[in-house]
Amino acid sequence: MLKTQELQVNIGPQHPSTHGVFRMLVTVDGETIIDLKPVFGYLHRNHEQLAEVNTYLQNMPYTDRLDYFNSMANNQAYAMAVEKLAGIEVPERAEYIRVMMAELTRILNHAAALGFLLQDMGSWGTQLLFGMREREKILDLFEMVSGARMMCNYFRFGGVVRDLTPEFIPNLKELLVGLPIFIDEMEALLRDNEILLHRAEGIGILPKEVALSYSVTGPVLRGSGVPYDIRKAEPYSLYDRFDFDVPVGAVGDVYDRFLVRVEEMRQSMRILEQCIQQLPEAQGGHINPKARQNVRPPVGDAYARIESPKGELGFYLVSDGSDKPYRYKVRAPSFINLTPLADMCRGYKVADVVVILGSIDIVMGEVDR
Repeated sequence: MLKTQELQVNIGPQHPSTHGVFRMLVTVDGETIIDLKPVFGYLHRNHEQLAEVNTYLQNMPYTDRLDYFNSMANNQAYAMAVEKLAGIEVPERAEYIRVMMAELTRILNHAAALGFLLQDMGSWGTQLLFGMREREKILDLFEMVSGARMMCNYFRFGGVVRDLTPEFIPNLKELLVGLPIFIDEMEALLRDNEILLHRAEGIGILPKEVALSYSVTGPVLRGSGVPYDIRKAEPYSLYDRFDFDVPVGAVGDVYDRFLVRVEEMRQSMRILEQCIQQLPEAQGGHINPKARQNVRPPVGDAYARIESPKGELGFYLVSDGSDKPYRYKVRAPSFINLTPLADMCRGYKVADVVVILGSIDIVMGEVDR
């Protein structure tokens, strides 16, 4: 029997598979993973401390830079926390617009994440280009309403910056016509490709009990068979008005996490179609109540959370009565979902680590803050 020596290997911090500046200290026995220690902090920007010297409104564009793929979702969670703290109500039309932006963000995130995942498996890259193509169409919609493509800074306390442009809904309907083709092709690619199946089935298994013990949320948790979605468990905004399903996996492997994200894109399309049907007519002055932007919430604290594309994104705010938060804390899903990485990798090969990490879907701007 061939004897091997345990070695410690650094993957990262500068490595394309880590999706940012992230280091994994891996202990290997031959090609088999014995242990793994994630090392964070290379991208720390002092986000939470900066937020405590800015006014509430000045912090809105800072939230864009957390999960920089999903600025609209970040805006929504922060706006909800301030509104809860200050007792601000949101008009119905503005809530519908918020839901549309959130679900477009979910499709955008998953389309790109699945393309990156397939590239991490060693695929030829065409799928990533297809995913980025769909993402560009959604960024065009974001640009119509916010003037920006990635750092949107679109939400405001009690509403959004501006109403939908006349061409937004027609372009959204056109997008919803073409998306099913992309989603079906992406799903067929993995279901029918035996090489990709070999890299995904039975790899990176995260049992539901382990996922729950680590407080994992989002597609990673649902891939392990736990049907937990904040939009259903604790409906916020207008989600109690929409008919949609919560897809779950059975095994908790890379394959299940892939399929959950594919089905979530379909469910987001269902929500968007219902938004278009239910969207109330525009009424002047009810989208962006400017008088509420320089807020001074009463003394107290509040926590608001949403089902972001990566899981539970929450903001905890403490007010001392001034125009700046006394305490500002982010519950970032990318960070929490990374905590069981070692359990997911032990016993697998070095080549599998890249795929397992890709199936978690992280953005380091949210991990380090």
